[in-house]
Amino acid sequence: MKRATAPPSPAIIPAMRILLVEDDAQTAGHVARGMASEGYEVDIATTGPEGLTRAIGGEHDVIILDRMLPGVDGLSIVKSMRAVGVRTPVLYLTAMSGINDRVEGLEGGADDYLIKPFAFAELLARVRALGRRPAHHADDQTQLTAGGLKMDLIKRTVRRDGRELDLLPQEFRLLEYLMRNQGRTVTRTMLLGNVWDMHFDPRTNVVESHVSRLRSKLNPGDPREIIQTVRNVGYVLRAPR
Repeated sequence: MKRATAPPSPAIIPAMRILLVEDDAQTAGHVARGMASEGYEVDIATTGPEGLTRAIGGEHDVIILDRMLPGVDGLSIVKSMRAVGVRTPVLYLTAMSGINDRVEGLEGGADDYLIKPFAFAELLARVRALGRRPAHHADDQTQLTAGGLKMDLIKRTVRRDGRELDLLPQEFRLLEYLMRNQGRTVTRTMLLGNVWDMHFDPRTNVVESHVSRLRSKLNPGDPREIIQTVRNVGYVLRAPR
């Protein structure tokens, strides 16, 4: 007599994470509730600078973006994303309905364009279509390298020229973000948003103090500077030779 066996449990698929950048509270609430009811995780940004910080973090599967935003407009957000290599699919959800507006938006790096007022069913279908595209997330990597600097994201270890470094969790996150963006200048605002998840200025030297401590661990007795200061802008990690 054969024993019945339970079918294998289906693999748990993580919910698609959406970034919604929308300054109109009614629209944002409507879209967020609808997407949440479909099983998606939705993060909301209500200003251009906040949206830019979160978008550049590259932590979302799809971005729904208004074009007219306070602080930084949607077109500038997409161009900034693409300039630093973030390939997250972007769908404009906007009242700017002219042909030239749509052409400008798509040529500026967006993947789709939907005009307000809109039907939620159509928005959902477009988001699903974008979510089915092959992923291009840097997070798929398990190791990062920059010259003699090597980071293992699974073991959570960092070595420089074979020497293991003793980093605190926040120092590890800071170095990870810099290594993912090596050769690119990252601003203090970008570091606050992506390393500390602060989308405001705490008026402290938290970034500067962590960079200083990280430098002391990366460069003990070594004149080669890895994390360089870009005056009045931010920091850049240069691959050590």
